[in-house]
Amino acid sequence: MHRPATFALLLLLATGPTAGSAQAQFGPQGPPAVGVIKAERRPVTESVEFVGRIEAVNRVEIRARVTGFLQERLFQEGQEVTAGEVLFRIEKPPFEASLEQARANVASAQATLENARVSLARARELQQTGAGTRVALDNAQAQERTANAGLLAAQAQARTAEINLGYTDIIAPIDGKIGRATYTPGNVVSPTLTEPLATIVSQDPMRVAFTVSARAGVELRNRYESRGGVNAVRIRIRLTDGRVYGQSGQIDFIDTQIDRNTDSLLIRALMPNPRRDGVQAGAGDRELIDGQFVTVSVEGVEPVQAIVLPRAAVLQDQGGNYVLVVAAENQAQRRSVRLGQTLNDQVVIENGLEGGETVISEGLQRVRPGQPVNPGPAGQPPRPPAGAAAPGRQG
Repeated sequence: MHRPATFALLLLLATGPTAGSAQAQFGPQGPPAVGVIKAERRPVTESVEFVGRIEAVNRVEIRARVTGFLQERLFQEGQEVTAGEVLFRIEKPPFEASLEQARANVASAQATLENARVSLARARELQQTGAGTRVALDNAQAQERTANAGLLAAQAQARTAEINLGYTDIIAPIDGKIGRATYTPGNVVSPTLTEPLATIVSQDPMRVAFTVSARAGVELRNRYESRGGVNAVRIRIRLTDGRVYGQSGQIDFIDTQIDRNTDSLLIRALMPNPRRDGVQAGAGDRELIDGQFVTVSVEGVEPVQAIVLPRAAVLQDQGGNYVLVVAAENQAQRRSVRLGQTLNDQVVIENGLEGGETVISEGLQRVRPGQPVNPGPAGQPPRPPAGAAAPGRQG
């Protein structure tokens, strides 16, 4: 009478323990479902970022070379000027008068020299005929030499006066953009003024200067030395508004000394700085400005093959960074890794994986190293564990 019930109970007891060790350990759901991806190598552009500052290649402070009243300013503040262009003009008449006086002194010295030469010739004739004395000849020779020296001195003074007159036109020594004028016409200017009349900075190209730690410098050298050194990298910059500058640059200087105070190395790169399209010449017509802060990215010219994983797949504890890979029998296994650069929400794995491993990227919070897992493609609904009833087929 009770045989069917007894038989069902015996059958349940017989099949229960064989439902699988996973179900016995994890309950009716079995091992935790996880999303996995393949650790595959793909082309990656290596880059590392530093903070830098834009610098003009040439920078000149405009100063007066003579003392006088500033008569004219011949430029607009902020405009670009060319080498040789007149920027300021100092009052000329006093310097023109000095030049004329110096030239008159030259004429007087020439007359004195000619007279001394006539006297010397007469003294020689008299001495040859016996009518003159040796003392008179020596005096005539001395007077001729003195007159000649006086002429040279007068000519030098005239040259100085001519140079000073030329200094009344203050010209631009380089091409570049000129800043504000410190002094307005009517002021007395001189070489001893503490502030320059104005400052010119060159515009194209510009330099970007940045410092790297001594350790980072060694890493960059080791990474690119066998590929061509500085020719294997290019410099890109990101502006303060987040935009990436459209031009790339090339390293042209690496300092020969490490700064002892900061343990850092100075690097400079040349960056093109053409006029912006559709913008008239003047203030703001170029993107890069002397003294501007930027973010500098040192990028490899040629991409390299590297393993890239989602940042969420990398865990960290006291032992460092690691990932969980699916090993034999679907067991989660820990692999310590060394991280490289970050690419948006992904990170380059520099060491720890060879490529081809199955890495857990989803469901990590439910997994411990050594546990069995139920892997499935990341981003897809988890599949039921082995031995579990599929939805819609429960009997």
